[in-house]
Amino acid sequence: MYLTDRKVAVLGAAGAIGSNIVQDLLSTGTASRIAMYDPFATALQGAAQEIYHCGYPGARVTWTTDLAEALTGATYIITSGGAPRKEGMTREDLLKGNCEIARDLGVAIRAHAPDAELVVVIFNPADITGLAVLVHSGLRPGHVTTLAALDSTRLQSALAAHFDLPQDAVTGCATYGGHGEKMAVVKRGIRIDGVPLVEVLAGRTINGRSLSAEQWKAVKDAVRQGGAAIIKLRGRSSFQSPAHQSVEMLRARIQEGGYPWPCGVFFGEGAFAGVMMAGDAEFTPTGLHGSVPPMDDEDRAELDESYRHICALRDEVIAAGLIPPVAAWTNHNRYL
Repeated sequence: MYLTDRKVAVLGAAGAIGSNIVQDLLSTGTASRIAMYDPFATALQGAAQEIYHCGYPGARVTWTTDLAEALTGATYIITSGGAPRKEGMTREDLLKGNCEIARDLGVAIRAHAPDAELVVVIFNPADITGLAVLVHSGLRPGHVTTLAALDSTRLQSALAAHFDLPQDAVTGCATYGGHGEKMAVVKRGIRIDGVPLVEVLAGRTINGRSLSAEQWKAVKDAVRQGGAAIIKLRGRSSFQSPAHQSVEMLRARIQEGGYPWPCGVFFGEGAFAGVMMAGDAEFTPTGLHGSVPPMDDEDRAELDESYRHICALRDEVIAAGLIPPVAAWTNHNRYL
C-alpha cells in the first residue's frame, strides 16, 4: 500500500508545510511510518490529531518534541523547521538565524541519524542551509538535497498563463543556481506546446500569441519574485507546493528516478565547486548526483552570476562561524 515502511522524520511538523508533508506522504501512499517533530507541543499535538482523524489505513504516525527521538532510526528526513519568510523579506534576510538552525540540525543528524539516506532541506536560504546541514551532518553529498523545484514550476505556470495553455503543455522548464533573486532562468529545453522556446522568441506564435524579448524578461523577473508574490496574495509564504514537491523528491529517491525538476545538489569540483545549488539531479541507489547542462552564453552568464552570489552568501556564513572554511570541510565531513 505504501512505497516504504522505513521511518520518515518530518521536522517542523506543526507548521503548514510540515503538516502538509505528513498528509501528502500518506495520501500519495509514499510512507506509512512517520515521526512528526516540532518544539511547539500544543500545535504539534493538534497537527497530529488532524492526521489521526483522517483515518489512513496502515499509518503509523507518532509525534514528539524531542528531536533525538524523532531522528533516531530515521532513513529519510524532511525539514521545514526554519523561520518563515515574511512580506518584504528576501530569502537572504533569513541567512544567519536559519543557518544556526541548519548547523544544529546537522550536528543532531550526525548523532542520531548517521545512516540517513535522504535529507530534504526546505527552509531558506535553502542553498546555504542545505550546505550547513551537509557539512555538519557528516552525510554523503548525495544524501542531502534542497527543494529547488518551485522556481521551475513557477516558470512553467507563468509561460502557460502567457500562452493560455494547460500547464503541462509547457515542458522542459528548469532554473539553475541559487534559489533566490539571482537564480538563472534558462531557455534551454523549454517547449511551448511542443515548439522550442528559442523559436518562439525568434518570432513564431503559439495559440495566436508571441513572446518578445521584453516579455520573456518580464516572465523571468516574475519567476524570481514568485515567492514574494505568494506572500502578498496569501499573507504567508508558500506551503502546499513545497510540501508536495518534497514528497515527490522522496518518492523519486525510493523509486530511483522519475523526478522531472531540478534539485539542490552539492558540487564538489568543476566550475561550480564548493556550493549546493539547483542542478539536474539523477536519483540512484547511492543518492543524488548533480549536473548542469550546456547552455547559451546569455544563460551561462546568469548562472555564473548566481554561483558568485551563492559563494558570497557561503563566505558570509563562514565568517559568522556557522560553517568552517572550505578547506576545513573534510575535517567535519570526510565525504567533502
